[in-house]
Amino acid sequence: MEYVAVLLPSACLAVLFYFVIKAIFNADRAEREAMARAEELQDAEDARAAEPGSDKNDGQEIDPR
Repeated sequence: MEYVAVLLPSACLAVLFYFVIKAIFNADRAEREAMARAEELQDAEDARAAEPGSDKNDGQEIDPR
């Protein structure tokens, strides 16, 4: 029984450490996926704006004065 009393705090800390690290990695993975989606949307928007014949001033006339 003495061994359990000695090893239980270390085992509990190991379990807690595991869950903390797992949460950090999950948050990092979610952040990377969100950044990838944002970059894809931005790249698609940039490609759409760079198409020949696209109106870069959103249909507004520019005053030549």
